[in-house]
Amino acid sequence: MTELCDSRTKKIQDAGATSKAADAQWKGARAARRHIKSLLEQMAPGRIRCMYCLDNQGTDIDHFEPKARTPLRTFCWDNHLLACSHCNSNEKRHLFPCDPETGAFLLIDPTVDDPADHLKLLPRTGKLKCLTPKGKHSIEVFGLNREELRKGRADACEIFISGLIRWHDQVQLGKVEAATRTAVRLHRADFPEVLRTLEGLAGNPLASVLEDRFFPEALSGWVLHHNNAATIPHSRTGLAGQRTARP
Repeated sequence: MTELCDSRTKKIQDAGATSKAADAQWKGARAARRHIKSLLEQMAPGRIRCMYCLDNQGTDIDHFEPKARTPLRTFCWDNHLLACSHCNSNEKRHLFPCDPETGAFLLIDPTVDDPADHLKLLPRTGKLKCLTPKGKHSIEVFGLNREELRKGRADACEIFISGLIRWHDQVQLGKVEAATRTAVRLHRADFPEVLRTLEGLAGNPLASVLEDRFFPEALSGWVLHHNNAATIPHSRTGLAGQRTARP
């Protein structure tokens, strides 16, 4: 794939490195696109979810830095992310805010940045709060607080809380296989950033306000168990969750 992408990049350069040339080469590179998408799907969170909203299925290859801005990065592997059609075509489009003084881009790149450094999730409301300029612009450009996402995260919070309590009860009763199945389902569930946020509350008095008296104990047991065991792989998440590592 590297040779194919390099040859396409050279053709863009030979054609003047214009956005028109980049679009033409990208549209004609069916084999490269298919292979890139396959690799991106291996990185995707949950059930091949969008790396921006983490809700819809990832169907599109998004150029993190738009082709129109840097045509020669059209076939650059580090510039490709899996996105749903809504985030790609209706929200982000060609937007790419940069700092007016330094020129540094102001969007969270989930393959490089840890979104937790820039965004804070309020699990009960499902709303994301910005902590940095990158967080602010990412919320705006990707529409990360649109109502369906906010409600989805809030619902996921309830589901994860119930699931963690169920997992803890199964462990206490010695139902190892059932507890393992529950753990796998929790790691594969939608909105994995909600689970990560709840895990961060382990040992925090705030955990007691989320549910009844059983939840803090269940949460602490979950975090302790999964810090000491490597049997259950953590789901890779995207922009609103933890970093998405390149394969």
